[in-house]
Parts: sequence; C-alpha cells; structure tokens
Amino acid sequence: MNIRNVLFVMASTTLATVGIAQPAPPAHEMAMATQSAPAAAPKLQAAMRALWQGHVVHTREYALAVHAHNNAKAKAAADAVVANAKQIADAVGSFYGKAAGDQTLQLLAGHWGGVKALTDASAAGDTATEQKAMADLNTNVTAIAKFFSSANPNLPESALQNLFATHVAHHAAQIQQIMSGDTKGEQITWTEMQTHMNTIADAFAGGIAKQFPDKAH
Repeated sequence: MNIRNVLFVMASTTLATVGIAQPAPPAHEMAMATQSAPAAAPKLQAAMRALWQGHVVHTREYALAVHAHNNAKAKAAADAVVANAKQIADAVGSFYGKAAGDQTLQLLAGHWGGVKALTDASAAGDTATEQKAMADLNTNVTAIAKFFSSANPNLPESALQNLFATHVAHHAAQIQQIMSGDTKGEQITWTEMQTHMNTIADAFAGGIAKQFPDKAH
C-alpha cells in the first residue's frame, strides 16, 4: 500500500470515528482538482498555493508548540494563522467583493476555531471536546463548500466538500500524531497535507481563472 493510500485509510478511520462523511479517495479528487488548474494563470496559481500552504504551516506550528508546552510559540503561531486567514479572505474579496471577503474570513475563523479546539483537547486528553471540535469542523466544511460553489459555478459543491473533508482529516491525523509523539507517521501526513493544499489552491485558482479570465491574468 503506497503512502497516499495509507493516509486515506487513516483519515477515513478518523472521520468514521467522529461521524464525518468520508471523502473520495485522494487520487480521484486530486485528479479532479488538478484538471481545473489552467497553466494560463500561473501567477494566480502560485499566489493561491502560497496562501493555502501558509495555513497548514502555521496550524502545524501551533500543534507542535502546544505539544512542547511553549505558550509563546503557540500564541505566535495562532496569530500567524489568523493573519494568513485575512490574506486569503482579502484575495477572495479582490475578485468577489468585500462582503465575500468578510464571509470567507468568517468561514476560515470557524475552521481555525475547530482546529485549535481539536489541538488543545487532544493535548489535554479531552475526548468529549475533541468530538465537539470535529463536529464543528464538519459543519464548517459544508458551509465552505456551499459558499464557494454558490459564488463560482466552476467549483462544484460535492468536489469542495471532498477536498475540505480530506483537509480536516489531515488535521485530525496530524494532531493525533504530534500529541502521541509519532514523528514518523506525522512526516507522512505532513507530506500528504502539503500536496493536498496545492490541490485545494489549484482548484480555486482554476475556478477563478475560468470565471474571471481577464482579471485572473
């Protein structure tokens, strides 16, 4: 079984445990998203990749700091997550307007709130709060998919649901591995997570480039 399939099994198990619908197999949804990323807008694609990679870099830094009981680093990482979310929201707003940018920031705040709660609860061994955080993340995934699919016809809701459900599964697996000291397992998840964030970024870049061909270039 290759690395991608190992992670998919692990992520599916995590999602099933907390009652979240399992995403489509990574190879399938990655192929779907990659097909929508046109080479005609390379700067937009690169910008989107940098923004979404920033999200996972800073959330990972937060989990590592919490595990190390380093409050200063945890606060710095949390602040960086929020700053990154504002950058993503501003990017969305530059195409769809301020109201859409504000809504994006609210959705990303909900996502970060769930990830932070899951991280803190996992570090504390608080199973009930972990389950609540995962339920909140599941609700947020649906809201994100609905919002962006309604704004852009090139971003189907079901595809976005799968993309962000897989992203949440990566967060859940990574947090569990960091808190348990599973360095080897976390490195596998981290590699897959970075690849998947490019998939999400490419899906957004492709959808925006199709909807706003002149502005995207």
